[in-house]
Amino acid sequence: MRHAFVTGSAGFIGFHLCRHLLAEGWQVTGYDGMTDYYDVTLKRDRHGLLNAHDRFTAHEARLEDAAQLGAAVEAAAPDVIVHLAAQAGVRYSIENPRSYLDSNVVGSFNVMEAARVAGVAHLLMASTSSVYGANEKMPYAETDKADSQMSFYAATKKANEAMAHSWAHIHGVPITLFRFFTVYGPWGRPDMALFKFTRAILQGDPIDVYNHGEMWRDFTYVADLVRAIALLIDCPPPGPGAGAAPVGGDSLSPVAPCRIVNIGNSTKVKLTDFIDAIEAATGRTAQRTLMDMQPGDVPATWADATLLKALTGYAPETSVADGVGAFVAWYREYYRD
Repeated sequence: MRHAFVTGSAGFIGFHLCRHLLAEGWQVTGYDGMTDYYDVTLKRDRHGLLNAHDRFTAHEARLEDAAQLGAAVEAAAPDVIVHLAAQAGVRYSIENPRSYLDSNVVGSFNVMEAARVAGVAHLLMASTSSVYGANEKMPYAETDKADSQMSFYAATKKANEAMAHSWAHIHGVPITLFRFFTVYGPWGRPDMALFKFTRAILQGDPIDVYNHGEMWRDFTYVADLVRAIALLIDCPPPGPGAGAAPVGGDSLSPVAPCRIVNIGNSTKVKLTDFIDAIEAATGRTAQRTLMDMQPGDVPATWADATLLKALTGYAPETSVADGVGAFVAWYREYYRD
């Protein structure tokens, strides 16, 4: 039986990945710090559902605690590690940047070191579309230069990519980094736009629409995302001299078993159209308060997911209407609204 160690297992994406892997017959060890960045009850309810599986084991500790993390990985002896835990959120990184440094940089180093010591076959690490920053060429491709991050959150994630490449080169650990594009769906985070908009619309409160609605996002449904991650587990990047030819447009490093992969829907959706979908799903009209752009934000994201398709044969495809409908249905059931 294959064994995956997943950090951030009580988080939005980590929870869905653990459920997916368990359904596929994996043994899964979850690791989560249960931080109070948002409602911990939601995290505990996610873990509660996972704990119903006899092939799931949970650890509650911070990534910054290298000793506890190392001991948990050693005890699990996993085949692969999927590192999803992070301090998320572009706007919060302006208010509390140190939490991003501690979790995303120090914590990620501890994960890489634990992976090295454990000798895992593949380490997969979450990055973000925010690393593309001020890039104006779209859709974003993994081989595009990305050196103009607009938020400290994005900067810490770009640091992770550089750290991972050096780790793969020095220690030979195969590492895949995936850049997520605006993930949404059931069990989502309360600080995300879909959650905040749905709650406000159902309660009859106004919503803040930044940049006067002139924003575009490549919305990626969470079930599509975790399927892509699961498929990438079996696509470890080969090291130099392995004789494997890179696919077209590959981001595979010439000097290390390291690769970056976009995971996105490859469709640019305007924010106002996204809000229209929420209105349709809730059956209510939003009171829209038009706002200026927030510091650190970007007007658009759009993924070129050609490499993902070439490596796995899969591309996300859930429509915004279907994905938003699934979230609203979950929200109403979970909150009895």
